[in-house]
Amino acid sequence: MLDHALRPIKDRVLDPVARPLGLRVSPSAVTILALATGLLAAAALATQRYGLALAAWLCSRVLDGLDGALARKQGRQSDWGGYLDILADFFVYAAVPTALVLGRPLDSPPLIALSLLLAAFYMNAASWMYLAAILEKRSAGAAARGEQTTVSMPDGVVGGTETIVFYCAFILLPQHVVPLFGAMAALVGVSVLQRLLWAARHLAPDGELGEVRRDFSSSRSEAV
Repeated sequence: MLDHALRPIKDRVLDPVARPLGLRVSPSAVTILALATGLLAAAALATQRYGLALAAWLCSRVLDGLDGALARKQGRQSDWGGYLDILADFFVYAAVPTALVLGRPLDSPPLIALSLLLAAFYMNAASWMYLAAILEKRSAGAAARGEQTTVSMPDGVVGGTETIVFYCAFILLPQHVVPLFGAMAALVGVSVLQRLLWAARHLAPDGELGEVRRDFSSSRSEAV
């Protein structure tokens, strides 16, 4: 939700960092470093070293932004780089909350909350990745929209900025992971619904939604 507003600020901050690196550092190497520091955050959480975990998490997110800035400066944006970046992000997003639960006595509420959060993540991934593929197929993807990402990332309540904030809260308030996991899972679910409604408005063939509504109404009437 906040990513579009904050992206220009992020670019202004990271571009001066990327410029002096020139061609000496590969964007993919920075992506791998972001993955490594994210996994360090997870390892720290599993051993309840929350200060180290927070520092590693924030470092990972800075590096995650730097790889894109570096690729643009070098003119080395590629499908492979974008794909590697997305996979690394999701790996870290899954590892951090899992390690947070594993670092505490295993009781039912945190495990249930973690299951809900990870289920929401997978639904979210499907909701925007498949939609992005369809938009690219229709030549209405990232390039057509003037977006800087490799593929289009349709808006939702929870984006990269909100994820950083939530994960900071997870690390700083581990005793409250159940409501925090639940809150994020719910908001991610809202994001999925937003994209579903957008797709229904923009992708469904003319008249198809009306036919679905009529079929649904008639089936309810027959049931009554």
